[in-house]
Amino acid sequence: MSEQSGGLGAPTPDPGPRPPGPNGHWWADAPVWPPPPPVARAFVPPPTRRPHRAAAPVARLPWPVVLLVAAVTGLVGGVVGALSVGQSQPPVPAAESSLSLDAAPAPLPRGGSVAGVASATLPSVVQITVDGGGLEATGSGFVLDRAGHVLTNNHVIAEAIEASEDGRIIVVFDDETRVSASVVGRSPAYDIAVLEVQRPTGHRPAAPADLDQVRVGDTVVAIGAPLGLSRTVTSGIVSAVDRPVTVGGQGEVSYINAIQTDAAINPGNSGGPLVNLRGEVVGVNSAIATLGGPFGTGTGSIGVGFAIPIDQVLRTAEQILRSGEASYPVMGASVDVNSEGNGGRLMTVTEDSPAADAGLRDGDVVTRIDGDVIEDGIELIVAIRSHLPGDVVTLVYRRGGDVDTVRVRLGEEVG
Repeated sequence: MSEQSGGLGAPTPDPGPRPPGPNGHWWADAPVWPPPPPVARAFVPPPTRRPHRAAAPVARLPWPVVLLVAAVTGLVGGVVGALSVGQSQPPVPAAESSLSLDAAPAPLPRGGSVAGVASATLPSVVQITVDGGGLEATGSGFVLDRAGHVLTNNHVIAEAIEASEDGRIIVVFDDETRVSASVVGRSPAYDIAVLEVQRPTGHRPAAPADLDQVRVGDTVVAIGAPLGLSRTVTSGIVSAVDRPVTVGGQGEVSYINAIQTDAAINPGNSGGPLVNLRGEVVGVNSAIATLGGPFGTGTGSIGVGFAIPIDQVLRTAEQILRSGEASYPVMGASVDVNSEGNGGRLMTVTEDSPAADAGLRDGDVVTRIDGDVIEDGIELIVAIRSHLPGDVVTLVYRRGGDVDTVRVRLGEEVG
């Protein structure tokens, strides 16, 4: 694996070479057995109706639990067809495009049924098909506004925008209307992408939830197209909030402060909404944990799924609609993402960065951010990325046997 960004503004050195797995690929094989500590590596499960795409592991999940992106976006072994995406038109002003309660249908009464939620929300959910060169991959998404914008995960369409001119993206609406789409912009950092359909269809946008009202134990409903099966509805509860998760593929890793749910999420659900019983979107389904045997067995849902919180989704989508790209906060240091417990260790502090200006040095171990305990490097990255560029955060860090506190004004990077 090549150098990967630690998410704090500088690359993290690769921990070392890894032998290829049974199918000869470095990034898409079953994990080495027995596993290298401390975190399991990702793999691509065997194909079902369509191929799967792998992702990075969730922080501190015990072996052999590994995290898979719940989308179908390529062939097993990383073979990608000849795909392309056309250029989008200039984005409409954010005021006309942002996902807002004013533009969305009235929410259902609190305490509504799953059937009521499904009936109200399905018209806003889409299936996304990326095809070309005889290959096909599918994911999910939902209507962002009435101007023709659709939201999905970056990993659903990432291969398409990097491939040749033979392919295309098709958005399939609830009434089976099929419309070609182009990419307005995407954020690998937050695993968000905004599409624009060629012609607005009048389908209603989804309504966002107030995350301050989301509680562990709340009933939630996941809607999407797992394994290409459109209009699929599953239900469960909010199992946890603020769960640090990494999601990604070949060189692009997203760090998410996720909502965890036991609603069944499977490959193909990626980009679809996780909604509450008022029919409001609380998050975007993006990843699952799965029990992976030595050859990638056990790749379906085990009731541990993860969604990107809707407030982060909206901030990122509005940036993309305004300028065609999104940014994320950095402090200017690489972090050790392989260590566990006792804080997040800074490997390299970049000269003249916010971290350096605040007096942080190589080897410092951050143990708290704004009072919240940091147990490892992934939690440190997720905590930083839950803020905005320009925010000032208070860090407690350990240097040798000394503990000190420092305030850091976060910088900005595009991605």
